[in-house]
Amino acid sequence: MMISRTAPRSLKTRSIAAAALLGAAALLLTACSGSPSVSDTSWGKLDTRGEPSMTFTADGAAHGSDGCNIVNGKWTEEKGTVTFGPLASTMMFCEGVDTWLTGATTAVAEGDKITFSDEDGKELGSLQKTEFTAPK
Repeated sequence: MMISRTAPRSLKTRSIAAAALLGAAALLLTACSGSPSVSDTSWGKLDTRGEPSMTFTADGAAHGSDGCNIVNGKWTEEKGTVTFGPLASTMMFCEGVDTWLTGATTAVAEGDKITFSDEDGKELGSLQKTEFTAPK
């Protein structure tokens, strides 16, 4: 009788271990499936005049503001780096507003911070993550 009680317990332990491994593998595959990490995220102070912001939607669109002008464009992500297609922007003059966001060609998100750089790799500025707000 001791053998029959030990065998099912060992089989149960192996089954639990196998299930845990399968679950970990599924999470790993999901994380590596090519889903953009910035998809459906918002950064900066949305709808605040004088403050830059950017929202990335799952369809590859980027919507935001440099604090004065509306900024729109497309984005892709590869190996943790966001690359922007040409960003279109309105051209209003706003005294005292730094419009660095319109010069961004790449961005890297790390935790709750995203850092934008120009085509030469020079850091332009960064924004803090905020609650996702779908563009209007």
